[in-house]
Amino acid sequence: MSDKKPLTVALHGMDERSRKIMMMFLQGPCRGTVIVIDDDDPDVDIFDGDMPASKKLLSEHLRAAREKPTIVLSLQDFNHEGVLQVRKPVKTDDMLAVLNEAKVQLADFARKKAEKQAVLATSEAEEDDESEPQPFKTYVLDRDERKKTSKHRTAMRFDEKGFQGYIGSLSDIDVNDPAQFANASYDPKDYFQGYIQSAFMVCHAKGQIMQLQSGWKPIMIFPHTHEVWLDADDPQLRAFAGIKLNQNSTSKMSISPVNAQTMGLGGSLDKFQSMDAFLWKLACWTSKGRYPRLIDYTQPVYLKCWPNFTRLLITPHALRIAALLMQGPRTLPNVAQVLDIKPQYVFVFASAACALGLMRQAKREADNLIQPPEVKATKGQGLLSRIMNKLRG
Repeated sequence: MSDKKPLTVALHGMDERSRKIMMMFLQGPCRGTVIVIDDDDPDVDIFDGDMPASKKLLSEHLRAAREKPTIVLSLQDFNHEGVLQVRKPVKTDDMLAVLNEAKVQLADFARKKAEKQAVLATSEAEEDDESEPQPFKTYVLDRDERKKTSKHRTAMRFDEKGFQGYIGSLSDIDVNDPAQFANASYDPKDYFQGYIQSAFMVCHAKGQIMQLQSGWKPIMIFPHTHEVWLDADDPQLRAFAGIKLNQNSTSKMSISPVNAQTMGLGGSLDKFQSMDAFLWKLACWTSKGRYPRLIDYTQPVYLKCWPNFTRLLITPHALRIAALLMQGPRTLPNVAQVLDIKPQYVFVFASAACALGLMRQAKREADNLIQPPEVKATKGQGLLSRIMNKLRG
């Protein structure tokens, strides 16, 4: 679906008065984004989560197999996997942010359906090929199940209190003190994050499955399915992410091709993660509330596109930050000021967004429309050169 095409939405479980108010709201502040329809085939279903009659309809809806986004409007927290919520009273920014998420979900549903059909076709072809090694066959057939596991593990939402303990703290700098903003940056190349980003670039350039050896735990990188395999849990990775690497550590880094047909990872599906979700949370843990050094905090930044929050770690105020930056370029301190939040939440979001190539510095007026082609290629170039040299050697 094109981002410019309005979503069609259906309203459920609302009395006549509530329905008219919601239609006026969607056709007013949200004009051009959605079209309210009465048929049973909308892009998005919107439910009132507080009215008794609606609760029954919603319960039946959630028990059925869903292939479309669902939005719940409620005064209370509503937690159900895959369901989007807008707190009452409904605010324009909140609704627009969730509608953007619904667009991402809708595209994801369509992509999963297409991938499932492709996997089924692949499995039928492989059943006729008796020479195909079993580990690789298992790897192919279980891609959908791996994605479900990875999505469930990474699509977490944190409040401020829980997130502070999750990312860790810094003893030498207060990232919330404006006087220290100039020093509140970090260089990803000094941490494991930089080597992962360089390894991802090497794998994509080579088009091969590769293994990154780091002196810690090996990481398998699958460029064609955009996944990684790591035999470590999040607390272990979080601890390693925050360690500044020295010369002894970097000398142990190497990357080499792997034979997919003999590696036998089929029985360890829970250890697969999407590359984007993995790098996003790795950047959050490395940042610890700092922004990446490639960003000048005194100059505006912009978002190239809306992050796929259905697959990513949702940091505090991430949806509000993304919605504000989608409106136009702003400096990081200005985002914190406008939203009345701590700068560390803007900085950690900027770190994760930059790692995925979603954020850029707006140095000229046209920069929010044109992607600078050289930025991603030069980031971590020294690391990439060293890894490529090791690969050639």
